[in-house]
Amino acid sequence: MSPVVVPAVEGGVWDLLVIGGGAAGLVGARTAASFGASVLLVERERTGGDCLWTGCVPSKALLAAASLAADARGAGRLGVHVERVRVDFAEVMAHVRAAITTIEPVDSADALRAVGVQVAIGTARFTGPATADVGGTPVRFRQALVATGSDPLVPPVPGLRDASPLTSDTVWDLTGLPARLVVLGGGTIGCELGQAFARLGSSVTVVEAAGRLLGAEDADASALVTEALRRDGATVLTGAPVTAVHGGQVVLEDGRRVPADTILVALGRRPDTRGLDLHAAGIEVDDRGHVVVNAALRTTCRRVWAAGDVTGHPQFTHVAGVHGSTAASNAVLGLRRRAEVGAIPRVTYTSPEVAAVGVGAGAPGVTVRTVGHDEVDRAVAEGRTAGFARLVTDRRGRLVGATVVGPRAGETLAELTLAVRRGLRAQDLASTMHPYPTFGDGPWNAAIADVRARLTAPAARGAIGVLSAARRRWLDARG
Repeated sequence: MSPVVVPAVEGGVWDLLVIGGGAAGLVGARTAASFGASVLLVERERTGGDCLWTGCVPSKALLAAASLAADARGAGRLGVHVERVRVDFAEVMAHVRAAITTIEPVDSADALRAVGVQVAIGTARFTGPATADVGGTPVRFRQALVATGSDPLVPPVPGLRDASPLTSDTVWDLTGLPARLVVLGGGTIGCELGQAFARLGSSVTVVEAAGRLLGAEDADASALVTEALRRDGATVLTGAPVTAVHGGQVVLEDGRRVPADTILVALGRRPDTRGLDLHAAGIEVDDRGHVVVNAALRTTCRRVWAAGDVTGHPQFTHVAGVHGSTAASNAVLGLRRRAEVGAIPRVTYTSPEVAAVGVGAGAPGVTVRTVGHDEVDRAVAEGRTAGFARLVTDRRGRLVGATVVGPRAGETLAELTLAVRRGLRAQDLASTMHPYPTFGDGPWNAAIADVRARLTAPAARGAIGVLSAARRRWLDARG
């Protein structure tokens, strides 16, 4: 292995040492450098993190190919008949790799150096609250940012490791389409990849221990995704804990056995703090291994901050990036900005997509307005009415949550996230002109329905009556 080259810094002390080159580390390092700070980023393998290499980019590239296959097979519903759909898995994976290759330069070490961030490829460990060892070289820092991300979790199910299961990190090494794929886990990753492989031609079984898929999301959204997976040919088994893997079969708690040529484990992720020697800097972790941070993302060491999956905050790339910027700003400028935790959007990129922000329909003291996509003209025109828009408002009419299920729901969610974050009312959304026809009509019409319902309340009707009567008298007086 080549020795780690640690660039020199004026004065011998770095303003910010960033450990980890994923989303949180990349954004944090760039933010600090933009303030004129001297920044050293240390990455164990390659910059870009899970999002570029094994997460967002490759998965969405795979989903795009799978979507085209499904659309071609289903085009007959609109009178377009495709006689035969052939999937070349090698070409699909070539597309996945091409997407990574195209985006890679943006996150490269050269791109970082171009904006003033120095990069060392190697390992880092703390040797004190203001010192670290980077590949054998002592490094001093004024502040540090831990952004080492997370790894896929593989539970200690008897026989599972012996079956050489794939994870979201290793599934991209496949050279052939699995004939019989069993996906363990019905969360976001399991549903996305399970549907994709089913659409590409694998015989897929999704096994979820809980009572339904996407347990953190709206129950109606879960039902629509389950229906879609089954429509695409996947078998969905819920309430089915796995007790063992044996003889090429996944054994369930109730005794059922599911044949599997390939097993994909999608049961969550755990924080990666390997080899960091956090104790040397006085950095505490919780009982799940997450680095403990306060509201401003500072750890229990006053010089060290943390952001991204390594903390206990939601494990999304956009959270990691925003929190990385917040932590770096606080570290370098001495600010105490609080990390955004109240309006975090989340999207499951199945077909239909499930996008949500804020509280759900079951929260106490809220009002829920739902518009089904069978009432949205764009959805009707495209024959994609399996979906809905659901707004959750508080007693004052402020938007506190939303769920959208349907095509490109993630894009529709953007304005709803802003509304939740800024405490906007349904009236604000309803009075904003929206283009027609779009899938954005769903939330808009839900907001309009909320406003109209509130206008029927006794106090509102009384006020309207007073204004209407006053207007009539004024007009009559003018003749």
